[in-house]
Amino acid sequence: MRAFPYLLMTGAMALAMQAQGLAMEAGMEIFSEAFAPDERIPAKYTCEGADISPPLAWRDVPEGTRALALIVDDPDAPDPAAPRMTWVHWVVANIPPQAKGLAEGASMKAMPQGAVEGINDWHRQGYGGPCPPIGAHRYFFRLYALDAPLPHEPLTKPALLEAMKGHVLAKAELVGIYEKGR
Repeated sequence: MRAFPYLLMTGAMALAMQAQGLAMEAGMEIFSEAFAPDERIPAKYTCEGADISPPLAWRDVPEGTRALALIVDDPDAPDPAAPRMTWVHWVVANIPPQAKGLAEGASMKAMPQGAVEGINDWHRQGYGGPCPPIGAHRYFFRLYALDAPLPHEPLTKPALLEAMKGHVLAKAELVGIYEKGR
């Protein structure tokens, strides 16, 4: 499958980031050779497969970046027809700015030197793949370029977002879709 670069930046997203005290600059991109934007995530990267993290790549990290952070979550939980929460699948902080991506299966095995995996909503460190109980869910892979490194302990998504306030130089987003049994 071809890699498709993807950056989604809307006016509403920029306003929301500003309201949270997060600065933002356009240009950085995140993509995967495993799935195209807004397309199906292969089962290999889900609870119905090997449940390993997909390969991710990025480019155009802005000058002055001292660390990268990644959050993967599902805002459609538990049912896309009546979402009640955002389920966090993966949190990674302090990815070195010179890193060009994360290899397939990087979680807990092949993280770049200095990167720290945070705590997901299964209350464990590392990647937990898509496993929606009903319907097709959207999975957001959000990469943040930061002007400062973050704490070196495993963080939850809320703690990571708090630590990033005032330090975000750029944000890139890739969305994949998954529905069990398809």
